[in-house]
Amino acid sequence: MGRRKLVRTRSGKQGLPPGTPVYVGREEAAPVRISVIDYDEGNLVERQVDSAEDCAPFRDRPSVTWIHVTGVHDSQLVQTLGNLYGLHPLVQEDILNTDQRPKVKDFDEYLFMAIKMLQWDAAHSEMTIEQVSPVLGKDFVISFQERPGDVFEPVRNRIRTGKGRIRTMGADYLAYSLLDAIVDAYFVVLEGRGEQIEALEDELVSNPSPATLPEIYRLRRDGLFVRKSVWPVRELVGALERAESSLVGDSMHAYFRDLYDHTIQVIDTTETFREMLSGMLDTYLSSLSNGMNEVMKVLTIIATIFIPLTFIAGIYGMNFKAMPELEWRWGYAAALVLMAAVAVGMILYIKRKKWI
Repeated sequence: MGRRKLVRTRSGKQGLPPGTPVYVGREEAAPVRISVIDYDEGNLVERQVDSAEDCAPFRDRPSVTWIHVTGVHDSQLVQTLGNLYGLHPLVQEDILNTDQRPKVKDFDEYLFMAIKMLQWDAAHSEMTIEQVSPVLGKDFVISFQERPGDVFEPVRNRIRTGKGRIRTMGADYLAYSLLDAIVDAYFVVLEGRGEQIEALEDELVSNPSPATLPEIYRLRRDGLFVRKSVWPVRELVGALERAESSLVGDSMHAYFRDLYDHTIQVIDTTETFREMLSGMLDTYLSSLSNGMNEVMKVLTIIATIFIPLTFIAGIYGMNFKAMPELEWRWGYAAALVLMAAVAVGMILYIKRKKWI
């Protein structure tokens, strides 16, 4: 997987008037897919449609309609579907711009939301990030996401089987269910990141290596993406909890309050991991410094021991004729014994001082 960008390129929008539908995001080759689920307590219709125009028959039904669009790189399709359901050009522009900050906007007849969906790829031990843009209307929810693969399958299964209260509730409960599935996926991502951080922490304590530092920086960079994606969700859910819109029923406030609590828990865990990684970086740098200090200490002790030995060897290496030791039979052996005694004495002194 390529390196993620903190800010996506918007040069293609420079100079264009507000509301111009221009896609901002990764290049996608997969075709756009549109799925429709229309349901009430007793009936269910689920199908794949080929175009935005095929969604028109579901627009005026009294039942709840969920239109899910996978792939927003087709700006013409997004514009057509947006016009069909009366979405403001600025909303269509925000849907196509996949670098939105999580937010919610009230347009009276509908609520537009943008949120980041995080998923954990267990096979590669990495997370994926993409933008999901749900639009909540009176009897419909339209959700847009960047590429195939989402966290909404449990919601679809509950609708198909009629489990829980989703078939008896309105579109506001469906929108809540989608947000709840996204926030639940945050916990899975945090669990995967937590295991990586714990493993790296054990490695850092037992056997740090040059490969440890890039891994710390990688996890810190991923943490920036998580923090950037999760923190604004608190504002989004809080706004829905306090919403006075007729699109959000009074009975939904308790659900959004519970979702708000989950969001706070995610934020707390994210901040804990951030502090742990900062502490691990300091620990790694300290371990490098301590290792260097140990090396310098050993070299300093060796140099200290050899300084007097070098002095003695230098004295007896001058070869002056007036030196009486030069003619002494045991002079060489005596010099070696003297140097050995000096070395042993210095080692004992250093150990006594607990320098080694």
